Amino acid sequence: MQTNLAPEFKDLRAGTEAEAIVRRCVHCGFCTATCPTYQLLGDELDGPRGRIYLIKQMLEGAPVTRSTQQHLDRCLTCRNCETTCPSGVEYGRLIDIGRELVEARVPRPQGEQALRWLLKTGLTSPAFAPALKLGQALRPLLPRALKAKVPPRAGARAHRWPTRSHPRKVLLLLGCVQPALLPNINSATARVLDAAGIQTLVADEARCCGALRTHLGDGAGGLADMRRNIDAWWPLVTGVTEHGKVEAIVVNASGCGVAVKDYGHALAHDAAYADKARRVAELARDLSELLPDIAAALRGKLRAPKARRLAFHPPCTLQHGQRLRGGVESHLRELGFEVEIAAAEAHLCCGSAGTYSILQGELATALRDRKLAQLQPLDAQAIVSANIGCIQHLQSGTTTPVMHWVEALDEVLND
Repeated sequence: MQTNLAPEFKDLRAGTEAEAIVRRCVHCGFCTATCPTYQLLGDELDGPRGRIYLIKQMLEGAPVTRSTQQHLDRCLTCRNCETTCPSGVEYGRLIDIGRELVEARVPRPQGEQALRWLLKTGLTSPAFAPALKLGQALRPLLPRALKAKVPPRAGARAHRWPTRSHPRKVLLLLGCVQPALLPNINSATARVLDAAGIQTLVADEARCCGALRTHLGDGAGGLADMRRNIDAWWPLVTGVTEHGKVEAIVVNASGCGVAVKDYGHALAHDAAYADKARRVAELARDLSELLPDIAAALRGKLRAPKARRLAFHPPCTLQHGQRLRGGVESHLRELGFEVEIAAAEAHLCCGSAGTYSILQGELATALRDRKLAQLQPLDAQAIVSANIGCIQHLQSGTTTPVMHWVEALDEVLND
């Protein structure tokens, strides 16, 4: 797609990067067929090709309007279009650039500004955990919509961490909301890895991966989160602590995994962090990438599963962002589970998409219900996924238990 950058963007790194991405688009429209928001709304501007046109027009100096902002806001950043695109358009990167440029040019209504500020600061703040505890205490009194966002308090097992040491060691990113919202995901990860002979280490200073602020149009804030995490991890990456070097940085939320694997690209322009960011990205592994080792170590050592029949929802950030498909299902089957994915639309987003389910509630709910309708015929005893956002969002629409696949595996460990 031919693009002629306006003068204001010619010397801007984001502008030249966006232009290079736009130029790869050949107008084919394959992306619209797999875009969740286009399928719901039927508007070309609410599909990838239409949003690319809007960003192209901005780069060429056309006025940027509130309408432009709203169409970009409605994108889930699910990156299904990237899987479909025959030309390799890096749409996920382009939409982040587009949002940041529009954010600087179009003022939002005060209510939107306040909500987005609260999400950026509140979800990544140390105050989130005590605020959640208060919400859990008041949960019976909360309105239904808010109650669905507040899970019950976790049991004692969710805070039980293994204490054994192993020669093999990995770093685990705990995340910003996961330790408070669904703490059992992290502790189950540590227990399963421990059972497989792998020790889990944590750098307390590492928190939000940077995706939350980046997707809300705060690129500088996202980069600051990335630099903080790199600083926190670097001693264990280089082996200057008593623990020695770690072999990988493990991420058990696929949305965060996409972000960490992109650190090298995101900070390539930063002379102080470029090499470190590239090294961190090289070490980043989704937890499912360790499943071959885990399955080999645990085969024949597990109790029979209580929830043997599982429906697996592959998050967009796993199947489209990280291009990891089939590994979770195949290895869980090896370990005694019956695992199926939806017969139709398994590639489509469930509507969670980070803060999307809060900012675009109507669309998110429609996509959630559509996803659950596709999973229902599997008649599963539990739904498993690989991302906290998907898990929490799907659980808000069903009485079937929804959990991380590692929690299902943790339940059958011979402790």
